[in-house]
This record gives sequence, C-alpha cells and structure tokens, in this order.
Amino acid sequence: MYLLYGAGANITMQVGEEAVVLVDSGPAALSEEIRAAIRTVSKKPIGFIINTSADPDHTGGNENLAKGGVFMLQSANSSMPQASVVSHLNVLNRMTADKATAAGTWPTDTYDSADWKLYANGEPLIIEHVPAAHSDGDSIVFFRKSDVVSTGDIFDMTKYPLIDEKRGGTLQGILNGLNHILKDIAVAKQNEEGGTYIIPGRGRACDRNDLANYRDMLTIIRDRIAGMVKKGMTLDQVKASRPTYDYDGGYGAEEGPWTTSMFVEAVFRELSRRGNK
Repeated sequence: MYLLYGAGANITMQVGEEAVVLVDSGPAALSEEIRAAIRTVSKKPIGFIINTSADPDHTGGNENLAKGGVFMLQSANSSMPQASVVSHLNVLNRMTADKATAAGTWPTDTYDSADWKLYANGEPLIIEHVPAAHSDGDSIVFFRKSDVVSTGDIFDMTKYPLIDEKRGGTLQGILNGLNHILKDIAVAKQNEEGGTYIIPGRGRACDRNDLANYRDMLTIIRDRIAGMVKKGMTLDQVKASRPTYDYDGGYGAEEGPWTTSMFVEAVFRELSRRGNK
C-alpha cells in the first residue's frame, strides 16, 4: 500500500501481482507525473480506479490513467481496453450532468447500494457509500487485508471539510461517516494509537486517534453553532462569536476556494433548516 500526495487530492495505491489499484486519480494536468510515480513502484497495469467523489481533483485523471490498463470487472464494459473506473451511481449522475466534464472521465461501473465488495491482488476491497456527507456520492474504501481505509473528502487534515450543499452535502453526514469508521472499521494498536492506517482526502497518513480528534472537533463546532441557532442568533452574530476559533490554527483558511467563513455558513444553514435535530 502506498500514499501518493501532492497532486491535488491524496491517491491511495495498492500494488500486487495482478495489477495496480488506485483510489482517486488526481487532476488531469498531473496524470503523467502520477503515472511516473506509480511506475517507480510497479510495472503492472492499472486495474481499478475507485473514485470517492465527483470532484475534478479526484476524477480528472480517470481517462488518462485508465488508458493502457486492464478491465478487472465482469460487466457490460468488460471489452474496454482500459482500467475499470468505479464509483457510486451519484458520482456518474453528477459528472454526466456537468457539460464541462469530459465523457472519458466518467466511471465505467457504479453501485447504488450501501456497499460494493471487490477482490484485487488477493485482497478484499469494501467500497461503502457515505450518504449526504461531503456530497451525495461519497465513498470510503477499506482494504481489509492491509487494514487501510481511504476516506476521500469526509476527512481532511488540512482544512475544515468542504460541505457541497448543491450536491447534497451535510456536516451530519460527514460525522456519520467518521463515526462509522471509528466504531466499525478502525482498530487501534495500543492506547488509541497505531493500528489501522487512515488515508484522508488531503494531508498525512493517520490513525484512529487522528480521526477521533477530527470527529470531536467537528462535533464541538456543530454543537456550539446549534446552541446559538437555538437562541435565535443570526448568521452574522454566529460568525462574530468565532465558534471555530480554537481550531482555526490547524484547519482555518481566510482565503481560497473553501474558507472558515464558508464552513460556518454551511453549518449554520444546515442547523437552521426546519425539522433539523
């Protein structure tokens, strides 16, 4: 198992006697650099590319990296001379609806159930849907034999998680996914340290303790904002209170595509919706 980082979103790579398996493919512009990095480890063809979301930094390299690969699924697309590109059905739906997304990057095989179990390089791969999390198409991938979980963007060591509201994202869905990993998948080696490797959407490789700290941070921020919403405070009042202040040093951003202010706004809107508990 390898972690390729520095090319947009993290790429998890499994290498074996059959093929190379990738979780996410990075942006299209960096495909050749990513392929060169893969080839320093293995000359085997790429067999699977598993997309954890529809975001371009997770799917942009699908077409480029799938070329020359081997299709490892028995499906209607088995005759395609490329690697299998796998995702949740909602990822395909989002990508096909976006006219700016090239058809060659679309997933070739999808699932629309709670999970999909595959086998590659002598190892079970369990792909699980995380509903209404970063988006409506998020997947986590558990390499059961290697004891590695690739989380996609529900876990990000570099910033507060991006909540894509237009694509069905919610903070509660992210928390549900993190709690599932903590409760049902990850096992610490000793004193909550070590054990299962957890690969976030961005940032360094982590363990159960890192994930628990991230979950706790998001839960605390959610509860702070929920208390303010219950008191009838406005968005401006909530933002002025700086509910994320003690975590901004590790996860905050004042500029860029996803700022602390945008995160607080998304959480406020979610908690303010009628019927939200």
